[in-house]
Amino acid sequence: MKRKGISLRRVVQIFFLLLITLIAVNHTLEERGIEIPLVGSASLHAVCPFGGVVSIYQYAAAGTFTKKIHESSFILMIIVFALALAFGPVFCGWICPLGTVQEFISRIGRRLFGKRHNNFIPRAADRYLRYLRYLVLGWVIYATAVSGVLVFADYDPYYALFNFWTGEVAVSAFVILALVLLAALFVERPFCKYACPYGAVLGLFNIVRVFGIKRNTDTCINCRACDRACPMNIQVSTAGRVRDHQCISCLECSSETACPVPATVELAAGNISIKKAEV
Repeated sequence: MKRKGISLRRVVQIFFLLLITLIAVNHTLEERGIEIPLVGSASLHAVCPFGGVVSIYQYAAAGTFTKKIHESSFILMIIVFALALAFGPVFCGWICPLGTVQEFISRIGRRLFGKRHNNFIPRAADRYLRYLRYLVLGWVIYATAVSGVLVFADYDPYYALFNFWTGEVAVSAFVILALVLLAALFVERPFCKYACPYGAVLGLFNIVRVFGIKRNTDTCINCRACDRACPMNIQVSTAGRVRDHQCISCLECSSETACPVPATVELAAGNISIKKAEV
């Protein structure tokens, strides 16, 4: 592993984790007449791009948003889709606060279990379990379209994590959040891999993204360092270009982080490559 300092990705992750936490806390304080300076008054729903996805049907059919969803969710959805089309699921790997929290807990798991961490689930079962999130996505979109309300909020660990103090979180969401955090001790990003409906949507962009993870087969020494670095267990060492629907564009496999050979695993489009910065 090359990296010794704090990566740019980690800085971005911590920034968005703090930002979303402040927004959620500020929304609660506003109801009591208190406001955190410089923090907007938006609700958590207003800054969630997945709210735009689940409202598409209602907006197309009736020209209105699903209850609690704002126009800002649609704008954020378009921005995240544009980023995904260019660079893949950047939102998952660099921005999503729930993904960041799972990664922090997995650091404890790696200390406890060493190389066994993130390898507890047999590969034969794992490859099918990863499609469960598309079933979740289908159910969320259908149930939201039929009911006109955010049914997923009662099961959403993201909502529970940033609203646990409000009294608005359903018991089912608390239970799922607890299971996700516990599972993160054994598996990297368990919710992202197996249940996240928004990750399911963004993962499809890996098929058509402009800048992708490319492996230079001429310089690759087949050490499989890229495979070991990937939190999503993708076998980068067998791919010319990674199009796996589970890639989160974290760049942990790249030559700037894990690969020992320069310019062998890169984020690139044609002859244009983007190097990852460190601070």
